Amino acid sequence: MIDVQRLRVLRAVADHGSFSKAAAALRLTPSAVSQHVAVLERSLGARVVARSTRGVTLTQAGQIMVGAAESVAAELELAKQQVERLSTGRVQLTVATFTSGGRHLLPGALTRFTAAHPEILLHVREGEPEDTLPLVRQGAVDLALAYHFDGPLPVGPGPGSSLQWTELLEDPLHVVMPQGHRLADRESLALAELASEPWVLGCRKTEAFLRRYAERAGFEPEVRGTTTDYFFARSLVAAGMGISLIPSIALVPTVPGVHLVPIQPPAPARHIGVATIARRRDRPHVAAFIQALREEITHP
Repeated sequence: MIDVQRLRVLRAVADHGSFSKAAAALRLTPSAVSQHVAVLERSLGARVVARSTRGVTLTQAGQIMVGAAESVAAELELAKQQVERLSTGRVQLTVATFTSGGRHLLPGALTRFTAAHPEILLHVREGEPEDTLPLVRQGAVDLALAYHFDGPLPVGPGPGSSLQWTELLEDPLHVVMPQGHRLADRESLALAELASEPWVLGCRKTEAFLRRYAERAGFEPEVRGTTTDYFFARSLVAAGMGISLIPSIALVPTVPGVHLVPIQPPAPARHIGVATIARRRDRPHVAAFIQALREEITHP
């Protein structure tokens, strides 16, 4: 019989990419983690990890077992919620969200959903997609309002095949510049026209995104400031520190002293959607909440 604790250890190794980091996360010793993995391999008759000087990666068998570990964790979490429901008499729904998406979309969706389903007990958790999507896989949250740029979903180093992605909207990025900037009167701009400008960015992932697009346009951006808040980034733009690249839904509330200009195609954009796992996607209150988000987008 496969031990659930050993599956938990393997999942931590997959998430962290090393025995030592997994041990720290689990509050175990690295030798204990190694022993758990070795016993799991003996019980399966197959290697689940490949060790190298660069860390630990999953074998094909390991990927299968991590998928099973996530399924087990999700089922145990669901069972826990069902037991809690017996004592409270209420169904719970936990929603994770990133900050700007939550500020723009979540209040209206929560109002719609609560009006139609007052019997549901709602919980909200804030976090970036790389933090919240693993929680969806593990069953700790029912769904996550998340985003990605032009790459894959930020599901982390572990397998993410159990996730289902429902796209809600495309969120184009705009150039934000100080009022009175020499290019502020343009209806749109090619990114190459901004090659000599200093940049202030409101998200580290936006910086990586900008650098990819700037490379295609033939220049290396000079980044003078990186923050974790788009509102703060726009305040720095208004103070004259540089220009910024801001998603549309993060442009509210307005900041005086800045001007917005769209970028000419191919324009960079964020893709915003909802991540769930299959066995929760079809639960009536999960589907109803996704529908509430859709209605908030089409009829805000």
